[in-house]
Amino acid sequence: MKRDLISVADIAFDLDDIIDLSISLKRNRYESSDTIKNRVLAMIFEKPSTRTRVSFEVAMQQLGGHSIYLNPNDMQLGRGETISDTGMVLSGFVDAIAYRAYKHENMIKLAEGSKVPVINALDNVEHPVQIIADFMTMREIFGNIEGRKIAYVGDGNNVANSLILGAASLGVDISVGCPKGYYPDKDIIELGKELTADTGSKIEIVEDPAQAVQDADVVYTDVWVSMGEESEKEKKEKIFGKYQVNASLMDKASRNAIFLHCLPAHRGLEVTDEVIDGIRSRVFQQAENRMHTEKAVLLYLIQN
Repeated sequence: MKRDLISVADIAFDLDDIIDLSISLKRNRYESSDTIKNRVLAMIFEKPSTRTRVSFEVAMQQLGGHSIYLNPNDMQLGRGETISDTGMVLSGFVDAIAYRAYKHENMIKLAEGSKVPVINALDNVEHPVQIIADFMTMREIFGNIEGRKIAYVGDGNNVANSLILGAASLGVDISVGCPKGYYPDKDIIELGKELTADTGSKIEIVEDPAQAVQDADVVYTDVWVSMGEESEKEKKEKIFGKYQVNASLMDKASRNAIFLHCLPAHRGLEVTDEVIDGIRSRVFQQAENRMHTEKAVLLYLIQN
């Protein structure tokens, strides 16, 4: 039976093993795999990308497979074919589909129509492939991450949602600091709390960024204005002004805390140059790890 990666919850009980595999693959970066040899990944990207597109393409190539980049405007999707029908058609040609979508419901419809694994390469609810790389980075730096604390500061968006589920799955405490009206998804929070029953991690949603980062091992932020929200730019920049990650906020975290950002960063808004370029920043290690974790996901989902 095929498996999809639509939500971090889909791999909650396998996440630890996927991270271990990712670290192993990083050590053996250029080794191909019989599992992926001659396999083909279709990549449907409704949103532009640097890290996601390049990391998936290079991951497939290094593993011995191939990838095809598909712009919806160049497909029949642009002329009205349903996303479900598109999934069914592509299933006859390729071995997996990575989809970067505006709407989560379209991600679900594609997976329902597809006979091959569908990987959520970002939608408006979750960003699971990013989060695997985030926790891999934490594992590389801290070793055992169970019981560590991650603080997410800013908009309670798709990255925050997936971080909650990832932390809950791995026994990592998470404190999300965001303004009222911009909390993470309620259903995601409830699902995260269900996962904590097995791991004992704590989920906290607060409005004070200083409270969120208190004694945190990781301080994480993302852009305040996501793609497709450009009309809200001025409004959100005013609301989120006090949620900027700067040296003063970092000083409230643990002495050995690191800074993460899924990139691209809007320097001077959600994070200062001093932090993102500072000795605590691990954002470029985090970005590279996207490729290694995506290799692991491909191996996990594509079966011989």
